[in-house]
Amino acid sequence: MKTFILASASPARRRLLQAAGIEPRVIVSGVDESVIEVAGGAAIAGTLAELKAQAVAGLPYVAGSSALVLGCDSVLEFDGDVLGKPADAADAVARWKAMRGRSGVLHTGHCLIDAETGSNTSKTVGTVVHFADLTDEEIEVYVATGEPLHVAGAFTIDGLGGVFVDRIEGDHGNVVGLSLPTLRVLMTILGVGVIDYWAGRIEA
Repeated sequence: MKTFILASASPARRRLLQAAGIEPRVIVSGVDESVIEVAGGAAIAGTLAELKAQAVAGLPYVAGSSALVLGCDSVLEFDGDVLGKPADAADAVARWKAMRGRSGVLHTGHCLIDAETGSNTSKTVGTVVHFADLTDEEIEVYVATGEPLHVAGAFTIDGLGGVFVDRIEGDHGNVVGLSLPTLRVLMTILGVGVIDYWAGRIEA
């Protein structure tokens, strides 16, 4: 069985993989996201996912090894703008005042590389997120928790921010940061099954 490497520091992505029966090894890519010059949320998320996966797959102790490397990146596209992590609390407050009662598209790029063969496959998935009509007080208190400062779009759906998401159109996991059905498809393309990682879960 190939070692599964997650090229991301996101605890939410790690939890999703664990819930799917995959215990990943985490190696943060260190990619500088500010250098990306492509336009559009889907293109940015996909490009960053590929760069992160390539950076880790190219490490001397990973390249050529029996490992799968998964790179992911998420951005929120709202009103034609692409929103990553907010710059500070004031930025997060301003974003929420603009987003409340409206919707955006959360794009998550996925890139999977077989470090042994160099084979790779990728896909970017978009999920429409409909935000609740928050009060100014709710926005101020939510931002004060610090949670929105560390995530794309200044919200989470699997944390405190979940109460401020009215509904979504698409994959819930994709909004968290990783579409598990998409991952299964990418793994299948590279000839690896998700169930290959379930050995410890099979009852005798």
